[in-house]
Amino acid sequence: MSVPCVRVEREAGEGTRARLAEADLVDSGHEIVADDGWLYVPVVDAGAVPGEFEVVYRELPARETETMPADILGFEPSYERLGDLVIVDEDDPERARALADAIVESALPARAVLNRASKIRGEERVREWEVLADAGASGEGATDRAPTETVHREYGCEFALDLASVYFSPRLATERHRVAEQVAAGERVFDMFAGVGPYAVPIARRGAEVVATDINETAVEYLRENAERNGVSDRLTALCGDVRELAADYEGWADRVVMNLPHSADEFLETAVALAGESCLLHYYDIQSDEDPYGPGERAIRAAAEPAYEVTVETRRTVRSYAPHELNVVLDVRLGR
Repeated sequence: MSVPCVRVEREAGEGTRARLAEADLVDSGHEIVADDGWLYVPVVDAGAVPGEFEVVYRELPARETETMPADILGFEPSYERLGDLVIVDEDDPERARALADAIVESALPARAVLNRASKIRGEERVREWEVLADAGASGEGATDRAPTETVHREYGCEFALDLASVYFSPRLATERHRVAEQVAAGERVFDMFAGVGPYAVPIARRGAEVVATDINETAVEYLRENAERNGVSDRLTALCGDVRELAADYEGWADRVVMNLPHSADEFLETAVALAGESCLLHYYDIQSDEDPYGPGERAIRAAAEPAYEVTVETRRTVRSYAPHELNVVLDVRLGR
C-alpha cells in the first residue's frame, strides 16, 4: 500500500524528521526508507506538510513495534535527543528517575540520560546537568567519554561537544540550515558567537571563508575539531576571546555577520557594523515580548548603523517560542553603504 512521504536528500534527513516530528506529522506505523540518495519519511497527513517539502507516495514497510518510553510510562513524556544522549527537564526527582528508567528500558538508543539542573548561566552560556543514567560507564561498549559528551549530526555535519562546557541547542537546526542555505561560495562570513560551530561549519561547507569567534575556550577547541571533522579547516578561522577586541583585524571585511546571542546581541551592534563591508547581511537574533517582537531589534540596528549605512530589513521571522509571551526571533538586515 502506498503511503504519503516527505522526500529529502539523505543529508537533510534528520533535520527534516525532527521538524516533522515536532508537528506530530511522522507516521510511526511505517519505516523511514533510504533509496538512491533520498530519504522517505512517512507522514500521517500529506495536506498538513509545510509547502517547502516534497510529498510523494510510495510503498513503505510497516514498522516493527518497539517498546518506547511512552509504552512503559503510560503517557507521552517530553525529551530531546542529542547525538547518543537523551535530555529531559524534570523538577520532580521521582518523575525524573522514572523517566530515565523508562528510557533505558526502552528501545530508544541512549548512552546517557541527562536532566537539566540549572538555567543557562554566565557569559560562556553553560548549565549544570544531573546524570540520571550512564550506559557508557560499564558493560559492553563502555567508554571513557564523559556522560555529557556526544557527537551530534545535523544536515550532513558532525559536531562533537560537551554539554557541561558549551552551549548547544538541537532545536535550532532548521534555523541554522535556513541561514547556511543562503550563503554563496566565496562569501566572507563572520560568526560573532560561534560556539562549537553549528553555523560556522555548514556555512564553510558552502564554500565561504569564515571567521568564527567565541569567548568560551572549550567551545573554540571543539569548533576547531569540528572544522576538521567536516573538512573545512582550510576555510574556517577560529578565534577565542571577546569579539569586540578580536574584530579590529576584520573591520569592513564581512559580507555576512551572524549574531546568535539573543539576550544581549544589541550590546555588540557597534562591532557588527564595524565588521560590515560595503554590503553586508546581518542575522540578528533577539528575544522579545510577543507584543513587539521585532521593533526593539530593528530600532537598535538602525541606531548603530545609520546614517553610514542604509538599513533594509529583508526578513522578520519567529524562530520559536521562548517563554510565555516571549519569542526568539531573527531579523535578516541588509546594510548598504
